[in-house]
Amino acid sequence: MRAMTYETYGGTEVLRETRMPLPKVAPGEVLVKVRCASVNPVDWKIMSGGLDGLMDVVYPVIPGWDVAGTVERVGIDVPEFEVGDEVMAYARKDYVHGGTFAEYVSVPVRALAAKPASLDWQRAAGLPLAGLTAYQLLNRLGTGPDDTVLVHGAAGGVGSLGVQIARSLGARVIGTASPRNHDRLRGLGCEPVTYGDGLAGRVRDLAPGGVTVVADFVGGVLDATLAVLGEGGRHASIADHTVLGAGGQWMWVRPVAEDLTALGRLADDGRLTVDVAATYPLSDLAAAFALSQEGHTAGKIVIELWPGRL
Repeated sequence: MRAMTYETYGGTEVLRETRMPLPKVAPGEVLVKVRCASVNPVDWKIMSGGLDGLMDVVYPVIPGWDVAGTVERVGIDVPEFEVGDEVMAYARKDYVHGGTFAEYVSVPVRALAAKPASLDWQRAAGLPLAGLTAYQLLNRLGTGPDDTVLVHGAAGGVGSLGVQIARSLGARVIGTASPRNHDRLRGLGCEPVTYGDGLAGRVRDLAPGGVTVVADFVGGVLDATLAVLGEGGRHASIADHTVLGAGGQWMWVRPVAEDLTALGRLADDGRLTVDVAATYPLSDLAAAFALSQEGHTAGKIVIELWPGRL
């Protein structure tokens, strides 16, 4: 099969399009024919060596954790799925090796969910990691109808899904973003505020008593979080471990099929959509990583496999 791989840490220059054997399909796994896979910052951060102290790497690495495709083969003891099923997954495994930027990927059933009928392949591929990150953080904080939620980085891939998920939980949502993204956030039911100097004052103008939940999807905003958090409020971050010393939670997304299925239902109910900023063929993964590294895309960056059949 065709796959993008690397055999040493580095920048986009270490990526190569290569031929790899089809993945083995262990008990409790399925082989997915990849229709689309999406880029997340963690993909190139791992490639750079930035997570070397956290995760084991086995070379050659096929990067990528997000996927949408069809079941090509089922392993032993997989009654949940059949060949031909349309699926999506946050396909993280216990070590970094066989990822989703390839024609095929093996995926543990614990990470696999049915693809929502309302999402095309590109959007389904963009949902798992970002959607699960927001969903799990907001639910762990007990977000509900009585809450006013501040989302740091509301226009980003995770943040825009977080806005929609918080709204689906009945919460009022305030979100930080640059002014060019304010209209888009209003369309998602969010009250936008500009990030940067004076943020706390702008949030307090909208919520004089403070907010009850803060979801930090960008990092480096702990002072602002504490300045706007009301008495008894809860906060968590996916990007700043120092929140642990300030009564917050530091979170890493888990591949949970039941949570991903719940996100699929939100999409099919019309309460969740995924924005796609750009699409690339597999051979242009380096360009897709470079775009992600710029940090300014409003939506997911998607890699298309088998493009003539989408």
